Amino acid sequence: MSDAMLSKVRKLLAKAEDPACTPAEAEAFTAKATELIARYGVDRALLAARDPGTDPVGDRIVDIPAPYALDKAGLLAGVADALRCRSVRRRGGSGFVMHLFGFASDLERVELLFTSLLVQAAHGISVAPVPPGDHPAAFRRSWLAGFAAAVAGRLRRAEAAAASTAPSGAPSVALVLADRSDRVDRRLAEAYPRLRTAAPRRLLGGGLEQGAAAGRRADLGGTELRSSRPAQSVGGASTEVRG
Repeated sequence: MSDAMLSKVRKLLAKAEDPACTPAEAEAFTAKATELIARYGVDRALLAARDPGTDPVGDRIVDIPAPYALDKAGLLAGVADALRCRSVRRRGGSGFVMHLFGFASDLERVELLFTSLLVQAAHGISVAPVPPGDHPAAFRRSWLAGFAAAVAGRLRRAEAAAASTAPSGAPSVALVLADRSDRVDRRLAEAYPRLRTAAPRRLLGGGLEQGAAAGRRADLGGTELRSSRPAQSVGGASTEVRG
């Protein structure tokens, strides 16, 4: 990402992260940042189609420490999947290690957004009221699950919108992006030939709807989720490996 673009996105996200920012202001700031990031992703993909050396396929490691490491890993997996990257979750210390695969520009976008979203989630969960009868930890896990699902849904729509507005005369964006996804999948398969999909989680807390609403207020949400006190199944986008 160019220095000017990176500076602009970081400033927008920093404003959205400010606890003093109103929900409407956070929505506007994050919406603009997301639009710029999505447009940048398509631009880099089209450039790399002409000159592959400008955006190689790669990987990187992200440590996810406790507390709520599994929930934060789910957020990262959702962001990565929406931005055409893949993730593998491994045990690491008291938390997890996430091994991300993708094109350099997409990995850069994932890390930038994930860092900001962690801050926004921390602010949101700190002020979210725990309903009577809910265990605080269970409530926070379901809150984070709702937040992550809303974020991933909004990012997927932003990516689709950016792809649909590519300049005329450009190569088929759909074919370019599909080819990039295939190449990332092959890179992951080379590194982890034997993987299993992470099993859906069953969460007992009643914070799913509040978390999803927080994701929507950041203008990164949109999936319709319902909160309920019975156990809820929540899937993840990552695969996992033992060890």
